[in-house]
Amino acid sequence: MSRNIFDNGTVSPLQYVTIAICFLMNVFDGMDVLIISYCAPAIAKSWNMGPEALGIVFSLGLFGMALGSVLLAPFADRIGRKKMILSSALIMGLGLYLTSFSETVYQLGFLRFFSGIGIGSMLATTAALIAEYTPNKSKDFWVSFVLAGYPVGAVLSGWLAARVVPMNGWQTMFEFAGWASLITLPIIWFFLSESVEFYLKKQPSGALEKANRILAKMNRPPLFELPNKISKKAILPVKDLLGSEFRTSTLQLWGALFLAFATLYFLISWIPKLAVNTGMSISLAIYAGMIFNVGAIIGIISQGYFSTRFGLRKTICTYLILTAFFLVAFQFSIGSDIYALILMALMGFTLQGGFVGLYAVAARMYPTEFRTMGVGWAIGAGRVGGVIGPAIGGILVGMGLSMATNFMIFALPIFLAGVMALFLSSKKIS
Repeated sequence: MSRNIFDNGTVSPLQYVTIAICFLMNVFDGMDVLIISYCAPAIAKSWNMGPEALGIVFSLGLFGMALGSVLLAPFADRIGRKKMILSSALIMGLGLYLTSFSETVYQLGFLRFFSGIGIGSMLATTAALIAEYTPNKSKDFWVSFVLAGYPVGAVLSGWLAARVVPMNGWQTMFEFAGWASLITLPIIWFFLSESVEFYLKKQPSGALEKANRILAKMNRPPLFELPNKISKKAILPVKDLLGSEFRTSTLQLWGALFLAFATLYFLISWIPKLAVNTGMSISLAIYAGMIFNVGAIIGIISQGYFSTRFGLRKTICTYLILTAFFLVAFQFSIGSDIYALILMALMGFTLQGGFVGLYAVAARMYPTEFRTMGVGWAIGAGRVGGVIGPAIGGILVGMGLSMATNFMIFALPIFLAGVMALFLSSKKIS
């Protein structure tokens, strides 16, 4: 019943508002993730931190994101998408603002972990909400479009960091990001609507009236009764994500995300620091990270478009395998900052385009009753790779390996991720 509401007719202004707010939250999500990467050279210099310690700080933030995806995000299937987005924004804002007062590596690591919990749950919940608010034929595009807010935030964060950090110090960046996240709370509270599918499937108190209020704003006819509620036994617990119906496709998705996360978070965590090691100034190194994410913005939106035309499997596979090619080709750009920046833009285009396509797979593969749980656990499984990637990067950088050598090492996992995406077995994935 609820699917027909969104699949028939044009996209309403309320749906566009929902898309816009979720896009905005992913902008801040990207800003909050990448801020540590852009500030890393300044933190390392002021605290005399080695690459191994910096790698652990990166990984603690990503570990918090993994727990947020796995443990916190699934509560959105119980309390609703809107409440979870509010909670995530609050955690993000507080964690980032308090990070500006860090005086030790331990404080920095703990607060990155705390902030990561909110960041991880935000991404999973917004992906689920958009999947439930958009027509089936354009769902892949809209999920990818909203998640394109992530690299937009990364670019904005880098643009600000290049100006703020050299003049005012890295602490100012965390203060700004914290306040920016907290300011979104009233926007979410007053303008974001709960998922109609959540009301109809979970049926909390007053579900019919609340759903009809949203439908009225969308100029859709009201519902006169709720559909039959799925019994609790029919709602799959976490272990049944690995049951007979979902086992193969879930493991394939988790494996592809694990490998993609490891490569992506190695790059976004270490590009500025590695660029400094090659002789770039801190400001130019920050711009290198920005260029990577500018490519990502275009890549994510184009992936959403191509996925609607050629299918998710082929599109994701093509993007990720091209990433492996660009990583290997980077060795030929040594000595030319211009060619290096062009290749970084191409890496951002293909890697993050294909990577976000895997989120669209997760949002499409699981039903409403446990969609946020399915998306959250897929992201959480992937973020294990995100924890390992930067940590391994810290070891490799500490060993003195060059930027080109590091890129060649990480070309293998992203190539394998592309192959796994091509052979995804779920019948719900084109």
